[in-house]
Amino acid sequence: MAQPLLPEASSDEDDARTGVPDPAEAHGANGADRVDWNALPDGVRIRLAELGAAALTSMAAVDVPQQLRAVARFAPAKRARLGGSAIVAALRDSAGFRGAVLQWAREHRPAALDLAGGDSATVAAGAVLLGADTAVHHLERVSRRASDAALRAERDAAVARLERVEAELCRLTEQLAAASGLADKVRADGEVELERLRKRLRDQGVKLRAARDEADQAKRTADELRGRVAAELAALTEQRDREHDRAEAERVKAARAEADADIARQAAREARQADEVRLGLLVDTLDGAVTGLRRELALGGGGPRPADLVRGATAAHGVVSRVEDPAALERLLALPAVHLVVDGYNVTKTGYPDLSLADQRDRLTRQLASLAARTSAEVTLVFDGAGVVAVPVTAPRGVRVLFSDPGVLADDVIRALVTAEPEGRPVVVVTSDRAVADSVRRRGAHPVPSPVLLARLGRN
Repeated sequence: MAQPLLPEASSDEDDARTGVPDPAEAHGANGADRVDWNALPDGVRIRLAELGAAALTSMAAVDVPQQLRAVARFAPAKRARLGGSAIVAALRDSAGFRGAVLQWAREHRPAALDLAGGDSATVAAGAVLLGADTAVHHLERVSRRASDAALRAERDAAVARLERVEAELCRLTEQLAAASGLADKVRADGEVELERLRKRLRDQGVKLRAARDEADQAKRTADELRGRVAAELAALTEQRDREHDRAEAERVKAARAEADADIARQAAREARQADEVRLGLLVDTLDGAVTGLRRELALGGGGPRPADLVRGATAAHGVVSRVEDPAALERLLALPAVHLVVDGYNVTKTGYPDLSLADQRDRLTRQLASLAARTSAEVTLVFDGAGVVAVPVTAPRGVRVLFSDPGVLADDVIRALVTAEPEGRPVVVVTSDRAVADSVRRRGAHPVPSPVLLARLGRN
């Protein structure tokens, strides 16, 4: 068992060692000046804080230092605990406050100032408050007793730890002995088990070698079978590819033949449809011409006219003249089954170029719709499709509005429209483009300048 680390010291022995003088000795003001207030033991600080907190209760407000006025408003039971540091600092810095606390202690707690009795912390606090010359010695005694108490506590804790360690050591020694015996038994059992396992391992090795030989033989057999299967598979794959290529070629030929047949059928249908349309228009034109001829024969007789008998001049045949006035355009539009084709931007940029292109198209389309309603003519309006963001989905009744495809000029669309008409149907093309006018005139159409159409539209 461990021995005590430090001997117990009595209060009388402490007094003898420190040489503390008798409490009855005189004390003066210089005692307080030698005290280190910042190094006061905790017990002494607590006693001083309690005396200062109690004195604040009966102290006039004018006598309370500025730094303690907030503390004075605390409840008496909380002042020493919450404002202890401020109270001790005021006792250190304010001689007036220290004197007021000393006077209060003399009147209400004289025992706190008795340097001959009480515990060491109370005596030291009284000596500090009195400013006794022995205050330093009392503080040293309190500090030493606190240090001795801490050392004794550490000693007792160390002794207790040592006892616990000794007990743990005994327990571990016993466990070690028991474990050693158990280890010997386990070692013996392990050697027996190890020998048994070695025997099994030898037997398994023999079986493993036999199994390995069988596996090698099976592998060689599998490799031979795999080679034969791969060769047969390659041959079958090659044959399948050849048959697939032949089938694919036949399918391509059949698809190409079907496509050619579809194209031929579509072309035949389109040609037949175009012929039917041309034939119908030609019949309508001839019907109108016959009707007009009958009307003329009924009005003026069937013989030659005097102008037909004039000699010295030959009538022109097959030449289409250029229309130069609205009256001539009006006569053309009165022909039966007449088709009016208009070069859109050529007309709008001549008539109202200040409008935006969209407004130009809308205005011309509305005017042509009104003209179509009055004349019963077929009207086709052609615009260049380049730069058009949104093509109108619908057009006014009686007007066909076309926009040329990307890379195609409206002039080419107009020439195609004239070429698509059957021979004998009256076609009027409105454009001021000389090249377009000459080309459609050669195809039998009547070219009309854009200002003539604008003048005719202005009469609406």
